[in-house]
Amino acid sequence: MPNILMKNIIKSLSFIIMASLFALQPAMAQSILRDAETEAFLKEISEPLILAADLDPNNVDVVIINDPSINAFVSRGQIVYLHSGLIDVADSANEVQGVIAHELGHIVGGHVIRFSDGASASSKLSIGSLILAAAAIAAGAGEAGIGILGAGQQLALGNLLSYNRVQESVADASGAAYLSEAGISGKGSIAFFKKLQGFELRRGIPQNNSFNRTHPLSGDRIATLQSGYIADPAWDKPLNEEWENKFRRIQAKLSGFITDPDQTLRNFPEEDKSIPARYARAYAWHKSAYPAKAIAEAEGLVNLRPTDPYFLELQGQILLESGRPQEALATLRKATELSGHHPLIAAVFGHALIATEDPKHLEEATEVLRVSVSKDNRNPFAWYQLGVVYQQQGDFARASLASAERYLMIGQPQLAVLPAKRAQAGLDEYSADWLRAQDVEYAAAAELERRNGKKKKKKIQSGFTIEKSLSNSSRF
Repeated sequence: MPNILMKNIIKSLSFIIMASLFALQPAMAQSILRDAETEAFLKEISEPLILAADLDPNNVDVVIINDPSINAFVSRGQIVYLHSGLIDVADSANEVQGVIAHELGHIVGGHVIRFSDGASASSKLSIGSLILAAAAIAAGAGEAGIGILGAGQQLALGNLLSYNRVQESVADASGAAYLSEAGISGKGSIAFFKKLQGFELRRGIPQNNSFNRTHPLSGDRIATLQSGYIADPAWDKPLNEEWENKFRRIQAKLSGFITDPDQTLRNFPEEDKSIPARYARAYAWHKSAYPAKAIAEAEGLVNLRPTDPYFLELQGQILLESGRPQEALATLRKATELSGHHPLIAAVFGHALIATEDPKHLEEATEVLRVSVSKDNRNPFAWYQLGVVYQQQGDFARASLASAERYLMIGQPQLAVLPAKRAQAGLDEYSADWLRAQDVEYAAAAELERRNGKKKKKKIQSGFTIEKSLSNSSRF
């Protein structure tokens, strides 16, 4: 009987430890949402904060993932992930900046890496309670052993949560310092914390005890930060109106893309002729398969601002996806040029050139798409289109290389190895593309070896494992 009880205790211990760690990890299976205008905006509003944090703006990315919950997080590396739900409920760009500043605090503090320190300390407490429980059970005191184990696990989890709350408080203070250094008001930060507190109250989350929370109480965070923010010279600084106008565009555009079209049309009725409303309706009509109405909204935006590359991109994209690629070419060409050949816009233009099925456009499509992937090699859509155009030109080696790049990027290294080898077989040895194909093959093989090692480790270890993937992406 004691042996059976011990086995159950060990299984329970593994479950409790890994389940608690899982609860503290951000959900990372959602798709990344990519859009040229949104990425440019996030880069613009985050750059002063990144510089204030003494980081290089070229090495830090702020991206949106498709998740309706109100959250943001950092993972390994210098990437801030914002949930689409956070953008939806924010009332200003200043609120978003407050969130970004906080997440930069986590990056500078190395909190993702140091999380293992807290987990290690908790594990030691868990192991200690397990040893004591085993001793009690071996002595015939089964109930006492269970009691020791339960108390030990509660203490371990409490220790881990406490460690996480300390990191959150440090990130709060760091974020406030970055906002101050950048000369940006902390009003948005306080407003967003109050928003979170309101959501917690409506959901009945207790506000008087932080013991079982991963974050400090929202009320405590507000009280701690507000006095410092009010004393800062930037507190009463007017909001950057240009940023706020851009934010309203981005917010409406995102809503139109991810929200049910009927809901979008209720939120932005046709009598609302503002730019954000037209933006949202254009996406809603397009998603609802009303191309004439979608094009009319897009044309209205272009007529208002004929040199706005993002309005032109929208108009061209709707035409292209409505089966009118030839009509989309002039608009998308202009959007690409006005945006400084932004890689995401260029990828759509390249797609339109291919979609005309006119061989005379293949050379331009090749040039446009090569520039796109050279500026941004994280776009699997662009790699796919480049592979298509190479295939149509009879350049099968480079078509294979483009396929290998795409498979590696979307997290399918097992499918990248063979096309990478085919590319090497058809390219001049030691040419730039041959060397790249070799790199892709080696990278895919290394990733497969790493995964196989993980699988072997999983077989040895009991308990849960946490798999993370952010390879999926979609465009507005």
